[in-house]
Amino acid sequence: MRPKRLLFVARCPPHGGARAAEMLDAALIAASFGQDVHLAFLDDGVFQLLADQQPGPDGPRNFAAGFADLDDYDIDPVWVERDSLGVRGLSAGDLMIPVTLLDRRDLAERMAEMDVVIGS
Repeated sequence: MRPKRLLFVARCPPHGGARAAEMLDAALIAASFGQDVHLAFLDDGVFQLLADQQPGPDGPRNFAAGFADLDDYDIDPVWVERDSLGVRGLSAGDLMIPVTLLDRRDLAERMAEMDVVIGS
């Protein structure tokens, strides 16, 4: 049986609750079970990939180190919507991992190729 093509779409900021950390955990778990996992970041989700994140003392755990494990789980490439970076004054160089920049239309085409799309 072929693995499912799963796309996890991150749209929320990193420390506004547990959703961002839970999405990364779910993606890593799915990949560990042999699924074909992809990640896409758009809107405020691009903030999850910024280096040197420091959640507040009462905020959720700092999960950013988990992004360094993506290669170990064969999660590559990581897609980032180009306009989401630009509108926020960011570039790919501001991010902690290498990413593939896509226009929203290209990202929509890739979403259509997936078996399952999961958003946060």
